Amino acid sequence: MPSVVGLLEQRELAARRRVDELREEADRIQAELAVAERDWQEWVISRSRVGEVLAPAKEMEQGQAHAVLTASVAEGQAGQTSSASEVAKPKSQVPVWHEGLAWTALSVDYQRILTALVDRHRLHQGPLTCQEMVATFGMDVVPARVEALRSKVKRLVARGWLAEPAPGRFTLAAGVAGPGGGS
Repeated sequence: MPSVVGLLEQRELAARRRVDELREEADRIQAELAVAERDWQEWVISRSRVGEVLAPAKEMEQGQAHAVLTASVAEGQAGQTSSASEVAKPKSQVPVWHEGLAWTALSVDYQRILTALVDRHRLHQGPLTCQEMVATFGMDVVPARVEALRSKVKRLVARGWLAEPAPGRFTLAAGVAGPGGGS
């Protein structure tokens, strides 16, 4: 009959082997993760560099879209505003917000961000972070998604649609209201 101490030693040895196997697997996974993260960072850098190169062209196009919107509002022609908003949508340009500018001037992605913040404001829940927005939209909360959303949110802040009362926390800018209109 085996001794109790002998049985305990066998169980301990089996548990130690299992721990060693799991550590080896964890090391392998950590190495794969490091390679994947490096690859991902290279893509982020590449996209950023391309964005920097294309930025002057985009700024010029955005300036032209803003000029079209400003001219149409100054002339008081409602039909011109809708055609200017159609110009903004295909390239996801964000026009500078002004009184009376409808949400339709924005692409669907930008309207979705504003809708989330309107709902949050309506429920008196305060500003949202980009991570919270990504989760609200049902996307995986991973750095790539958060940073992509952050660039859109920062663009909305720069154009006067949103405000950033505290670093990384976003809400509607003063005067921006529900999706029915710009005020």
